Amino acid sequence: MKNDFSVEQIKSGFAQSGYICNDNIAMTMFLAHQLEKPVLVEGPPGVGKTELAKATAQFLNWDLIRLQCYEGLDEAKALYEWKYGKQLLYTQVLKDKLGDLLKGAHGLAESIDRLHEFGDIFYSEQFLEPRPLLQALQAEQGTVLLIDEIDKADNEFESFLLEMLSDYQISIPEIGTIKARRHPIVFLTSNNTRELSDALKRRCLHLFIPFPDATLERSIIQSRVPGINDKLRQQLVGFVQEVRKLDLKKQPAISETIDWARTLLLLHSESLSPELVETTLNVLLKHEEDINNVKDDMRSLFNKLFKS
Repeated sequence: MKNDFSVEQIKSGFAQSGYICNDNIAMTMFLAHQLEKPVLVEGPPGVGKTELAKATAQFLNWDLIRLQCYEGLDEAKALYEWKYGKQLLYTQVLKDKLGDLLKGAHGLAESIDRLHEFGDIFYSEQFLEPRPLLQALQAEQGTVLLIDEIDKADNEFESFLLEMLSDYQISIPEIGTIKARRHPIVFLTSNNTRELSDALKRRCLHLFIPFPDATLERSIIQSRVPGINDKLRQQLVGFVQEVRKLDLKKQPAISETIDWARTLLLLHSESLSPELVETTLNVLLKHEEDINNVKDDMRSLFNKLFKS
């Protein structure tokens, strides 16, 4: 990100790449770049946390490196692995050349010293298979690193990340410390399924993304589904906003609002009707219990929203 980008330019640039954001998000991105701090993005599922990282990479024309977290994720999957096949192949070659290598050696100690030199070679960078974290540190060009759903990883993995988040470096026992060639922009997302440590939060800027208000959600729909008419866009956003106030197992995400808008556009709909909502509600809601609850409240929802 260039130094002369203002908050407004970031907001405008995101919009051009299809990500409509509010002032708070744009300001956090500005500060993350200026202060070179990772960003911990929290909020309910489906509010655009992962999309923020994708939009940043697209806006900057940088590569996006993604690490999807899950229970049991370890260093081998996140940081690096040794190329065991290559090590085995080189060991075989060394075995065939053993007589030549030890030629002229006097005694067991000198022979072991010679072999020891080759043993260290097997644990060098040329035998290292970089995984997402190491790829981000080794990148010569600007990179966006997305550590997605960090709350699904174990506490031990969260602690392992601290060095990376504070100093943009990691330590590999056989090699030493590897520092970032260029600081990546780092996003960590969380759906708040568990409390994250204070140590991790201290290293990051915090950004909470709630569900958008009606004005912002209409702008998102206008950007992502431009063919839908103004009346229908206002009606469907108003309906979704009211549905989110109900006691549901899963509130509709922005992506589901977009899918619903695309569905209504596909059906050549001009406005909402109870019949149309009932037949397409499964696009918006993902639990049968929620669908039935909304159907039960359909009359009151329509009276509230569209009573003239």
